[in-house]
Amino acid sequence: MPPIRRSTAANTLRIIGGRWRGRKLSFPALDGLRPTGDRWRETLFNWLAADIPGARCLDLFAGAGALGLEALSRGAAEVLMIDRQPAAVDRLRRHLRDLDAANGRVLQADALAWLQGTGRDCTPYDVVFVDPPFAAALWADTITALSEAELVAAGGAVYIEAPVDFTRPVPPDWHLHREKSAGNVCFRLYYRQ
Repeated sequence: MPPIRRSTAANTLRIIGGRWRGRKLSFPALDGLRPTGDRWRETLFNWLAADIPGARCLDLFAGAGALGLEALSRGAAEVLMIDRQPAAVDRLRRHLRDLDAANGRVLQADALAWLQGTGRDCTPYDVVFVDPPFAAALWADTITALSEAELVAAGGAVYIEAPVDFTRPVPPDWHLHREKSAGNVCFRLYYRQ
């Protein structure tokens, strides 16, 4: 059973830093939707502090948009958020309009199918967030598809949020930079070299 990692108010997340710091945003109550908590998001974006400004980011399995919206708030040049749930996609699009975030896009699609598809933009991303619903156990397939699609730029960062017992090897050119765990969740940041 995945941990519940939500803000103090149910179905609300708070932007931690950047131009929208302190802004609270709501998200729909959907199965499997569990945004990365404030404390871990702050740690992650401290790790990525030098990488986010001006970066091209991909938020696979965007859900509530906690990672993609945080990246936009902190100066990412572009963020593509992908989620398959219509209610989540609609809410994310509304947030982008309300925040006047023209450099953010939301695509309603199955993230794994999108990675394996041929009709997408093939320009590599500087930062990729991989945080699928825990019950779906999509980490191994997503890591393989992401590597095969060559969507991580040279020197690019890949953040993976997974159960602590997830030990699938990553591609040989991904090097573990940082790792932390809390309860049964592990947070890993890799760089492609």
